[in-house]
Amino acid sequence: MPRIIYGTAWKQEKSAALVETAIRAGFRGIDTACQPKHYHEVGVGDGIAACSQAGIVAREDLYLQTKFTPLGGHDPQKIPYDPNASLSDQVAQSIRCSLKNLQTSYLDCLVLHSPLANRQQLLEVWQAMERACDDGVAKQLGISNCYDLATLTFLFDAAAVKPAVLQNRFYADTHYDRSLRDFCRQHGIIYQSFWTLTANPGVLADKIVKSLTVKYGRSSAQVFFRFLTQIGVIPLTGTTSEQHIREDLAIFEFELTDEECRSIEGLLQ
Repeated sequence: MPRIIYGTAWKQEKSAALVETAIRAGFRGIDTACQPKHYHEVGVGDGIAACSQAGIVAREDLYLQTKFTPLGGHDPQKIPYDPNASLSDQVAQSIRCSLKNLQTSYLDCLVLHSPLANRQQLLEVWQAMERACDDGVAKQLGISNCYDLATLTFLFDAAAVKPAVLQNRFYADTHYDRSLRDFCRQHGIIYQSFWTLTANPGVLADKIVKSLTVKYGRSSAQVFFRFLTQIGVIPLTGTTSEQHIREDLAIFEFELTDEECRSIEGLLQ
């Protein structure tokens, strides 16, 4: 899994061009979802295909993850599966739709977009996702928008295929998921952050971060992203700016000291 991932939410008709731009610039991780309300998955597939046809990237060199979105997360007029089908069939139909949209035979990661109403439903959906792993359609599984440690613990304990990814908003209202991130570290789960810049203007503007931008000649966003990668978080970036795409990839050109990382960690209160 690449250490920074390009996110494709809310890009709609611009999805193909932006995905192509991101891959051409050097991104090798792409996040999307089979959720027409917020993602244009067909466009993501078209952008990947354009790069593949141009010889820029082979499928096996790309980390591609998409999501199964439960019924409540959809526009009722744009549901990519039969809403009257069983949960297991909804998962299977969503996966088939994603494979077609993305023009691929497999997914590097299949993510449950959010926990379901109760644990029985959660397990039913997860077990359907596990079958995708058994069939070789998904290499690993993950869950998103899960902010309750008890839910994650239950899923981890009950699952045959353990969650490999937790993808959450990274912001102060959830205390930056400290307990969840600790659980992830203890159990080999990769924590992915989204809403990372938008939700943290205070951190980006803090004098500690600003002093590091001067020292390293980087932007506040670059310093914060680099900090996250150094503490084991994989950030998603959804920028539509070609300049910012290049800057996001350039975060690996410098490294913060342990003391500097601790100083930024102190801002996450």
